[in-house]
Amino acid sequence: MPAPARVIQVLGKLGVKGVSKVKCKVLEGEDKDKVLLRNIMGPVQEGDIVFLKETAMDTSSRYQRKG
Repeated sequence: MPAPARVIQVLGKLGVKGVSKVKCKVLEGEDKDKVLLRNIMGPVQEGDIVFLKETAMDTSSRYQRKG
């Protein structure tokens, strides 16, 4: 079942197909309040609500801050 998540930060654009790397916080379900990195296709901005098909896995740690 899809879980709603709020976009808390847009980290950047990936390529020319309109894909953005975003940080989002899960609002409902067993992973509530979990912060995830996701690739979102289409226009997106901070504060938007997106529905995630899966909340168990995270994207690569390439864009995560160290330290």
